[in-house]
Amino acid sequence: MTTTRSTRLVSLCLISATMSLGYGSIYTLLADLRDRFGFSGTQLGLIVAAGFFGGFFAQLFLGRFADRGHVALMVRGGITMSILAMLASAVATQFWAFLIARLLLGVGSGMVGPAIRRLVITRDPEHVGENLGRLAAYDVAGFVLGPLIAAVAAEAAGIRAPFWLLAAILAGVLALTLRVDLTAGPVSQERRVIRELLRIPLMRATLAVAIAFYVTVGMFEAIWAVLLRDQGAETWLIGLTLSLFTVPMIFLAPIGGRMAQRRGPMRVVTVSLSIAAACTFAYGFLPGLWLLLAASVVHAIADSFTMPSNQVAAALAGPPEQASSAQGLLGATGLATAGITGLVAGVLYEGVGRLAVTTAATTVMVVFIVVARLIARGDTPVARPVASEAPDV
Repeated sequence: MTTTRSTRLVSLCLISATMSLGYGSIYTLLADLRDRFGFSGTQLGLIVAAGFFGGFFAQLFLGRFADRGHVALMVRGGITMSILAMLASAVATQFWAFLIARLLLGVGSGMVGPAIRRLVITRDPEHVGENLGRLAAYDVAGFVLGPLIAAVAAEAAGIRAPFWLLAAILAGVLALTLRVDLTAGPVSQERRVIRELLRIPLMRATLAVAIAFYVTVGMFEAIWAVLLRDQGAETWLIGLTLSLFTVPMIFLAPIGGRMAQRRGPMRVVTVSLSIAAACTFAYGFLPGLWLLLAASVVHAIADSFTMPSNQVAAALAGPPEQASSAQGLLGATGLATAGITGLVAGVLYEGVGRLAVTTAATTVMVVFIVVARLIARGDTPVARPVASEAPDV
């Protein structure tokens, strides 16, 4: 990769990381929102779910506009919407206000993600796996910093401070995008792009493993902070555990993406998701904070391979001119799954307990791993995205 391409990739990664910074920060504040405003577990689950459903709408219905030549509009518009979401959260006092703010943040993030991944895929197709893995690493780095920044700001200046701070950071990134080239790749005029993508076996298998992956994501983000608080953890420790969960991904995601491109994404993701399912089940009965943290580190290592493998599979499945639509379909499927799971997990945790939540999540994961393998029937390594049809799976 030339120096210019490397610089462009870093710029795109920084934009994406900042969106993750804002998106991930609220999870460490969930317990504080419960304590400060009296929100129930169900209401916290709804707040989490609203962001996922906002992202679902944006990625499924707006992602295609990046394929039609509107990448810059999607990126800058999404960042602007996220800024408004942070400002709304900073002044909100009612459940419905936090719900709407979270919905706006989901839409903003959903607009930016597929557009950025389209640029990464189309600019260097020979290294799509490694580059998507690197992008995922930056995303995770943003998620690592988000909870820590939120926890420190909340401890130092109150629960409102993280939202004001993140709004300012996002405003700085919006200014940065004015100096970044946001054009690349062939333009698509396909109007029924989702239908066309769903006809591809590898895409359908990819969506199945995305469901398995995002079941545990939705469960984790809905109940993890509350679970740790109920185990006696302080806000700073909750933020630390959320950050430590994602540290392995920073270093391993590029390796995972490269491995997925060389050996086949479905082969890689089957192993990594099976490990994640075992960890998810363990959260239901492991005693003490440190055992939960140890299981989460193993889980994080597995997710370091699952996340880029899913994105690589979507990139290899469809033509380059539909890259944003494919990534948007992948993301929308995952976010819808996480949104539903977040809602159900909050209700189950409040009413039945953590073992019921983790057992249900693990069962769904195993079912969809099997479904994906039956659809794919063993995929083969593919060196680069193809122009008109999916790789043989």
